[in-house]
Amino acid sequence: PVFPQPILYSYFRSSCSWRVRIALALKSIDYETIPINLIKDGGQQFSEEFQALNPMKQVPALKIDGITIAQSNLSVLKQVGQENQLTWAQKAIRSGFNGESFPLQTHPTLFQVSMADLCLVPQVANAERFKVDLTPYPTISRINKTLMALEAFQVSHPCRQPDTPPELRA
Repeated sequence: PVFPQPILYSYFRSSCSWRVRIALALKSIDYETIPINLIKDGGQQFSEEFQALNPMKQVPALKIDGITIAQSNLSVLKQVGQENQLTWAQKAIRSGFNGESFPLQTHPTLFQVSMADLCLVPQVANAERFKVDLTPYPTISRINKTLMALEAFQVSHPCRQPDTPPELRA
């Protein structure tokens, strides 16, 4: 069956949104982005329109096949018609997102990407943004560098989102 294109309600700097963008990119799932500016107009997440979509008033919100998933809870994706595209998410559901590794089939060396990796990259970016010295953490820096070499992590980066201000674009 053909499903409508997923819609990701996102803010370019949201680390939770970035994790979802990475997951979608890893599985080559095309989606539409609808920016929700967390600063403009007192925070667009508080608008009546967005609250009707997501009463939690938080990004990301991912709408798939008419169902909206709030925050970065990928564990329910198998229930909304993306089973064939998100087979790694099904494995994550069974393992409880406990940091187990999942093979990235599109990488020639079958690079292992874990749920922890999806979280690490946005957190390192935030640390760098706030000028945290990461030199005492060479393993984290090495893993981050390796992951950032992957296209899925590059295309999902905050500096490449439709709502990224021009001065922050890469």
